[in-house]
Amino acid sequence: MAALPDRIRSLLFAPAVRPDLIRKMPAVGADAVVIDCEDATPVSAKDSARSDAAALATEIGGEVPTLIRVNDVDTPWFSDDIASLPDTIAGIVLPKVETVAGLEFAAESLTTAGRPDLPVIAGVETALGVADARELLRHPMVSGAYFGAEDFVADMGGSRTADNHEVHHARSVVALAGRLAEVPVIDQIVADFHDDRRCQVECEQARALGYSGKLCIHPAQVAIANMAFTPSPEELDHARRLVSAYQEASARGLAAIDFEGHMVDEPVANQARNLLRLAPG
Repeated sequence: MAALPDRIRSLLFAPAVRPDLIRKMPAVGADAVVIDCEDATPVSAKDSARSDAAALATEIGGEVPTLIRVNDVDTPWFSDDIASLPDTIAGIVLPKVETVAGLEFAAESLTTAGRPDLPVIAGVETALGVADARELLRHPMVSGAYFGAEDFVADMGGSRTADNHEVHHARSVVALAGRLAEVPVIDQIVADFHDDRRCQVECEQARALGYSGKLCIHPAQVAIANMAFTPSPEELDHARRLVSAYQEASARGLAAIDFEGHMVDEPVANQARNLLRLAPG
C-alpha cells in the first residue's frame, strides 16, 4: 500500500464504474488518486461499484496512494461502504461533512470496521459545512479537507461562474479553517476539463489563499496542478536570497529592510520561509 503523502498537490478522481480509467491513473503522476463511489456513481450501481472499488484499489494501491470516496454519512450506502474498505487504501474521502455528530459517526464506523486510524479527507461543500468549517476541520479524525464549489453553490441555490466570485468567501473560509486546524486543504474542481487556462488561474488563486493542491477530474489537470503548487526555481532562489538578506539585517538590529526595491519585514520574510518549505525533495 502506498502511504498518503503529507502534502497533496493533485488529487485525481475517477468513477468507480470506470475501471478503464482507474487502471490508467497510476501513470498520470498525481500525488494521490480517488476511486469515487459517490457523485460519479449512479444510484443503480452503488452496490456493484462498492465491490469494484475495493478490487481496483487493491490492484493499483501499490503503485500510487489510493483513496475511496465513500457516500456521505446520511445515505443508506455509507455503512456498507465503510465495511467493504480494502486494506490497500491510503485513506478515504468523506463527502458533504456538515456536523461533528456526522464525523463522530464516521469515526465509530471506521473503528467498528477495524480501521480507526485510516486517514480521512473531509469534503466541505455545503452551506452548513462552510459555516462550521473551523469546528469540523479540527476534529481529530480529519487528516485533510477539500472545498467542493459545485455542491456548495447548488446548496446555496446560486449559479456557478468562471470568475468564482460566488465562492470566494466560502473558499477563503475553508482555507482559513484548514490553517487553524493545521490540516492541508485542497481546492475545488474545474468542471470544464478542456479549459487549461482556467485550471491554471484557479490553481494560482488557490495557492495564494493557502490551499495545498487541486482536485482533478481529468489527467490533463494533474500536470497543471503539480506545477502550480510547486515553487519554481526562480521563486525559490528569490526566497533564499530574501531570507538571507533579512537574517543578516536582523543580526544588525534591523526589523525592516529594502530588498530589491520592496520592503521586507518579519511577515514577508515568513512568507519566504514558508515557500522554501515547499521545495521539492
